Amino acid sequence: MTVMAVLCMTTTFAKDENASATSAMSAFDMSVNMSKLSETLNLTADQRESVADVHHTFCGEMMVAAQAGSEDQKDLMRKAVNKDLKYMHYILNKEQYRKYVMVLNATLNNRGLDVTK
Repeated sequence: MTVMAVLCMTTTFAKDENASATSAMSAFDMSVNMSKLSETLNLTADQRESVADVHHTFCGEMMVAAQAGSEDQKDLMRKAVNKDLKYMHYILNKEQYRKYVMVLNATLNNRGLDVTK
């Protein structure tokens, strides 16, 4: 009877741990609807392709940060965001970049990701 109770408790804790890890990983998933982003930023065809490439790289770097230990995680996130912003600044015009920064900040805030020092 005791073994059964311990087994049930262990299974419950494992489920909670997996659910917690999954929700933490999903917070780092920066995938966006590129059509909507394109429309929001009023991107040209060339910009769409470049923005998609940069964003794909950003998504990968954020997933690496998600899997890092807590001491490295914030630094990796900050580096990924700064690199993304640097490339987007090069691709987008002033108005598009301003909108992009607002969208990115809202996304990070909504997912509970703090990249400030």
